[in-house]
Amino acid sequence: MLLLSPLLAISSTTPLSLAISTATIVWIVLGSIGGLILLILLGFAYQFFGLWLQALVSNARVGFIDLIMMKFRKVQAREIVFNRISAKKAGMDLPTQHLEAHFLAGGRVTNVVRAMIAADKARIDLPWETATAIDLAGRDILDAVRTSVDPKVIDCPSPTHGKTTIDAVAGDGIQLRARARVTVRTNIARLVGGATEETIVARVGEGIISTIGSAATHLKVLENPDEISKTVLAKGLDAGTAFEILSIDIADVDVGENIGAALQADQAAADKKRFQADAEKRRALAIASEAEFQADAQKNRALVILAEAEVPKALAYAFREGNIGIMDYYRMKNILADTAMRDSISDPNDGDAAGGEIGNA
Repeated sequence: MLLLSPLLAISSTTPLSLAISTATIVWIVLGSIGGLILLILLGFAYQFFGLWLQALVSNARVGFIDLIMMKFRKVQAREIVFNRISAKKAGMDLPTQHLEAHFLAGGRVTNVVRAMIAADKARIDLPWETATAIDLAGRDILDAVRTSVDPKVIDCPSPTHGKTTIDAVAGDGIQLRARARVTVRTNIARLVGGATEETIVARVGEGIISTIGSAATHLKVLENPDEISKTVLAKGLDAGTAFEILSIDIADVDVGENIGAALQADQAAADKKRFQADAEKRRALAIASEAEFQADAQKNRALVILAEAEVPKALAYAFREGNIGIMDYYRMKNILADTAMRDSISDPNDGDAAGGEIGNA
């Protein structure tokens, strides 16, 4: 009646042909809108009917309207339905709201569901909240559960770091090169916030170096290599990590270089250089002192020459003043000549030369 009321109003004021054409246009528009809605519903039915039916026959019901709303929420309905069916068949009822929320948070729904199924079969307590938190933290929850069931072996040191052995020096200076294999199991409760494999490798390497370094001789380590693993394992190296260390096995121990002898040789060479430097320093000081003494001698000799140069002046002054006569001067010259002769006789070398001259004469 509501649709016909405009037509009746039009028919009362317009010709009959105009009223009929207007009614036809209205019915065509309404039919087009209805057909479009029907096509959209048929499209959704064609797209989601298979998933809805699959969930229904698998006893993991998912509402048809929920499937349509997943389309608008940009959620992969197929992944949600398949994982809900897998969980249901494994004896767990995971609501689609939880699966959708984890998908929208950027999580890996398939990994989480598979991990929960594996944990349930292995009788490991793994709640949905813990599993999703581990997955959102970037950890591979499925691999963690597999490691809990089947412990894995970690090489220490890791070959990816370019080193094949852990090198340490015993008390006698002999280098030992060890290689260990650590068997670990994932601790689900400490997986969020726990340290990774790199921490385990670093701690085990530190323990091996400390144990070898505290040994008095390398022979004790070679006799009982299992003491290394026992000592390292007793330190509780898995504290604060996401793993539980089951065993530490020393795979190989090789004797390396004599580091102690090399260090002693280096120290001796360094001491030699230091002593040579000290000796060179003392020699340089002696040369400098000798040069100073020679300079002082030259200075004193110059003073003597200056003093001797004053003697003729003094004699000339004495002659002028009448303080000395000619005979006094000759007597002084004779005294100087006698002194020079006595000095030459007292010197053995000068005496031989003088005797030779007398003999020749």
